[in-house]
Amino acid sequence: MIFLHLEQFDTIAYLVTPPDCSRMAQWNQLQQLDTRYLEQLHQLYSDSFPMELRQFLAPWIESQDCRLQRSTLCLSYLQSRYLEKPMEIARIVARCLWEESRLLQTAATAAQQGGQANHPTAAVVTEKQQMLEQHLQDVRKRVQDLEQKMKVVENLQDDFDFNYKTLKSQGGNSPSSKDCMCTLDMQDLNGNNQSVTRQKMQQLEQMLTALDQMRRSIVSELAGLLSAMEYVQKTLTDEELADWKRRQQIACIGGPPNICLDRLENCAFVVERQPCMPMHPDRPLVIKTGVQFTTKVRDSGDVAALRGSRKFNILGTNTKVMNMEESNNGSLSAEFKHLTLREQRCGNGGRANCDASLIVTEELHLITFETEVYHQGLKIDLETHSLPVVVISNICQMPNAWASILWYNMLTNNPKNVNFFTKPPIGTWDQVAEVLSWQFSSTTKRGLSIEQLTTLAEKLLGPGVNYSGCQITWAKFCKENMAGKGFSFWVWLDNIIDLVKKYILALWNEGYIMGFISKERERAILSTKPPGTFLLRFSESSKEGGVTFTWVEKDISGKTQIQSVEPYTKQQLNNMSFAEIIMGYKIMDATNILVSPLVYLYPDIPKEEAFGKYCRPESQEHPEADPGSAAPYLKTKFICVTPTTCSNTIDLPMSPRTLDSLMQFGNNGEGAEPSAGGQFESLTFDMDLTSECATSPM
Repeated sequence: MIFLHLEQFDTIAYLVTPPDCSRMAQWNQLQQLDTRYLEQLHQLYSDSFPMELRQFLAPWIESQDCRLQRSTLCLSYLQSRYLEKPMEIARIVARCLWEESRLLQTAATAAQQGGQANHPTAAVVTEKQQMLEQHLQDVRKRVQDLEQKMKVVENLQDDFDFNYKTLKSQGGNSPSSKDCMCTLDMQDLNGNNQSVTRQKMQQLEQMLTALDQMRRSIVSELAGLLSAMEYVQKTLTDEELADWKRRQQIACIGGPPNICLDRLENCAFVVERQPCMPMHPDRPLVIKTGVQFTTKVRDSGDVAALRGSRKFNILGTNTKVMNMEESNNGSLSAEFKHLTLREQRCGNGGRANCDASLIVTEELHLITFETEVYHQGLKIDLETHSLPVVVISNICQMPNAWASILWYNMLTNNPKNVNFFTKPPIGTWDQVAEVLSWQFSSTTKRGLSIEQLTTLAEKLLGPGVNYSGCQITWAKFCKENMAGKGFSFWVWLDNIIDLVKKYILALWNEGYIMGFISKERERAILSTKPPGTFLLRFSESSKEGGVTFTWVEKDISGKTQIQSVEPYTKQQLNNMSFAEIIMGYKIMDATNILVSPLVYLYPDIPKEEAFGKYCRPESQEHPEADPGSAAPYLKTKFICVTPTTCSNTIDLPMSPRTLDSLMQFGNNGEGAEPSAGGQFESLTFDMDLTSECATSPM
């Protein structure tokens, strides 16, 4: 048990926005959710930010806006980790709060739409669960009835024993009988008591007959109970447990959350929460050596071994006793929070009896859990194991490792096939499309539309009309380079997913980013729109992930032109948000006037309406100067500018840094991405906002 005391906290300098009272009760609302949502909530928290700390600081945390800028309040034992980097804990807290909000929204939506009944398999699962529940209730009733009858038998037996011993003591010695019939020697009794004794003997015989009948009835009912329990056990182990494990596989790779978990978690020795590194909660089953990971089993257990082609030592507390306090529904469970892996080095590089053609990210391993259960003197040995995990030694291996986890859990329900990638099966586009959409919907508020998935299918399979049923090999998905590119489909897509989560999440959640769209479709939808209409899409040529915007304009002759700017990558988005880039983007025309080509976000949303709320007010960018200062600084503003031609004579006042940038621009031809109407490269200007530096009203 962890006890928290207020004096354990130290405050680090922080800057927070005003309280948002609408979120004050968020933690209380979360506690009212169904068990399946509480389990997801539990998975959000780990040693990096314990749930106990979240609960203790709920009033303070929820009084801050989820867009924490520089804030943290840490336990003393966390200071050693975050004292020098408070922004890291701030990001963790912000992400947890956002995930909590998303969980509440998911629960509310499910409640409005009828809950689980809207899931494609929910009706079948619910029907099975109801039938199982009926059988379990029948078993419970039978057990309760038998318990009552056995108590009646025990009481009747006590009465019989007492009366028998009493009668025997009064009448002296009497022979015993194999069937316990009470036969007393009538000659040893006083003649005056023979009638009374005979009457008592008859009563004893009646009691003995009733005992015999009740025992026979109990034995018969026990046989029926065993048959009913055998049916329930078969349903649980052969059907429901297999279904539950499959649903858990789907949930691990971003699919719909598990449903109908409680019954199995209370009846079976299972891995309730699959191994996961706390800093990568959205990518379970990938473990890096030397980095702590957590896992949770339902019932007590030991982490016995990690089975696979390479050998590892499991470090940390790998033995725990069952504990009801670590469960949300009162069942017994054990959570392992501080486990790490250390590879055993041997002569063949650490590998033992494995296919040499497999790379590290294709090697699968099982973490085995063992436990002993004692019941009425009977010892029962139980064993279970995790889903296959991939063990990496460098975080750069994470993308390919996660691809292996996706492919495995997408195509097989065999929880032990560690040789899966010696001959990986072929998937269909329908399967791949669903999993790809989950990669967005599980970490953002939006999955992929049919049109976006069609564009991805074209990238992966080439031009086509109907991709349903088309086969995709593991090599094509993850290992082979795309046509005309120096990288694979998955590497490109995974970097885009990372770009969305870290840099443009809010815009993606709003639906402002069209993202995946073909050049033909892009031209078709923009060519009918007025000049200044633009859309946002992902770069097709940037391996590291890039986002760009394409707009429509008219040339001097009135002909429609489609233009795209050079994609913005993570490095550039680290310095300026994409919303601010869009709001400030300019084109320098032939007369050296800065003009904004972006007016309406497709189809017709004014730019300011869509992106203005995601930009910092100028009052925050340029705090007022101290009136007492001798020479206040000139205000500056960073904007992205694209010169229409590199040979233009530029008469605008500019800093030496801007001039150097323009000089380098003429010799910089890297990173160009072809588009239907041409490709523009942008420069970042640091403009002095003085009265002499005029820009176009646009």
